[in-house]
Amino acid sequence: MYSMFGSTIAAISTPRGKGGVAVIRISGEEAFSVCESFVFPKSGKKLSEIRHASVCLSDITDEDGMLLDEALVSVFRAPHSYTGENTVEISCHGGVLLTESVLMRALSCGAVQAGPGEFTRRAFSAGKLSLSQAEAVIGMIDAQTKASLSLSRANLGGAIRKKTDSVYENLRNVVSGVYATIDFPDEDLSSLSEEEIREGIQNAIASLEALQHSYKTGHAVCEGVRTVIFGKPNTGKSTILNLLAEQERAIVTDIAGTTRDVISETVAAGNVTLRLFDTAGVHGTDDFVERIGVRKSMEALENAELILAVFDLSHGLDAEDEEILSHVEKRTAIGVPVIAICNKSDLFDSDKTEADVKKITDVLKTEPILLCAKNADSREALVSLIEETFESSDFSAVDQAVITNARQYAAVSEALVHTQSALVALDYFGEDTACSELELAMGKLGELDGRQVTIDIVDSIFHRFCVGK
Repeated sequence: MYSMFGSTIAAISTPRGKGGVAVIRISGEEAFSVCESFVFPKSGKKLSEIRHASVCLSDITDEDGMLLDEALVSVFRAPHSYTGENTVEISCHGGVLLTESVLMRALSCGAVQAGPGEFTRRAFSAGKLSLSQAEAVIGMIDAQTKASLSLSRANLGGAIRKKTDSVYENLRNVVSGVYATIDFPDEDLSSLSEEEIREGIQNAIASLEALQHSYKTGHAVCEGVRTVIFGKPNTGKSTILNLLAEQERAIVTDIAGTTRDVISETVAAGNVTLRLFDTAGVHGTDDFVERIGVRKSMEALENAELILAVFDLSHGLDAEDEEILSHVEKRTAIGVPVIAICNKSDLFDSDKTEADVKKITDVLKTEPILLCAKNADSREALVSLIEETFESSDFSAVDQAVITNARQYAAVSEALVHTQSALVALDYFGEDTACSELELAMGKLGELDGRQVTIDIVDSIFHRFCVGK
């Protein structure tokens, strides 16, 4: 069996720690010979004689030939394994010392320790997975919501790959049709009309725009939205953090300025993953520590992908609220979504509140939600609004291609720019120039799924994996 990787690797593929069962995975050209030094099937056969995709009860021995454990051993033959290589998976009892001992036996018998994501990297190199499918593996491991798991499962099944392959083939047909006519004008080749070329480019643009638009939801569902809870002191920001986290994550008191640093928490808000940041109340202060907290709050606001602007209207809007509105308005002007929250609704004077709500609506161009964050029932209404903001309340990953990370978004966006440029070039410079732009677009699509990706990008992706996957 040929492998581009010279070594046979081994690692513990289950979480470290005490458990009922642990799995040690060994993969590579010499996987069977490595394991035959310390794995002995009860049937008396050698592992190399065990048929593909079979499980056999085996004795695992130490360096002195003494029994370490009885284990179930799975055998997978190249190229029909996860990595495309010969692979052995040892399912032993899950004691910490025992698991380490079995791994050390594999290493002492010729295997080398696998690096982060090395098994999946070998699967990618063997053509078992595209790059987007490999990233979906990370997504399934890291999923915190059912929507995230569903979307990652769809991408592992090739949803993105199928979509980009379709666009790539469309562009290739246009380019090859044009170049064939240019390079072989005397041959009887059926050339594409300008209208057919235009239609092919427009179809590609529509598909790429749909993919680009999907990132808003994909990022929110899988990577998580950097969400900053922002307001003056004592408006209930920490109570809102606790409401969304469904636990007492932040200290809450009636004393203004309780929160002096940025508190972070990752929570599932329906289908959306939020990376929440509860900030210190923004106001003028002579307290040195509070000033540091206010500075950090402003820095968090600058990096926010969603702002939860919190107001307490039980006493009406004041000058500090006006300052909060001014800061948030600047962020909304550049497209950062905001949800205005009028907290402590149980204390509102309805006659006074109406004018304040209108002012918030006029400044932020969004109607605030009125709630009492101490009431757990308020969470559903707030989560519903967050899902609506990221178009995911009815999210279903079935038969959808949804890009989920910045790398994929950048590749799609650049491919779209080149495809749009090709349409302009077709009008002003001719088919040859248009095709040059389409070739650049194809290159960007190739980067997305690994056809033309650099080794540095591959390294950065697989280093995000845990060892053993």
